[in-house]
Amino acid sequence: MSDSTALRTALAYHHAWTGGDFEDAMAFIADDIVCLGPAGRVEGAAAFRDFMGPFSKIATKVELRAAFGDDTNAVVVYDTDTVPVKDAPGAEWVTVEDGRITRMRIIFDRLPFEAARGN
Repeated sequence: MSDSTALRTALAYHHAWTGGDFEDAMAFIADDIVCLGPAGRVEGAAAFRDFMGPFSKIATKVELRAAFGDDTNAVVVYDTDTVPVKDAPGAEWVTVEDGRITRMRIIFDRLPFEAARGN
């Protein structure tokens, strides 16, 4: 793992939400964040909270696997166990400006979650 402005911010966000403090994690999210994920585009901090907050509550274990970045971009890769799905790996590519995440691309496999819901 290298040390950079974006990486420090991405890891601070990651450690907050995986540590059970999603409100603290939101301090690292820009008001005008654009988040791209498997379910589509989410714009703004309020919509991001509505999208990511519930996921943070069903995560039972998160293991950081890798993280790297430069002054504006960072990638965090992790394995997650959740209430409905054990072994849900994920990754986030973020852009950071002024110490806050302005853009996030979340990558994970939705298929196990759909199977758990019976879809």
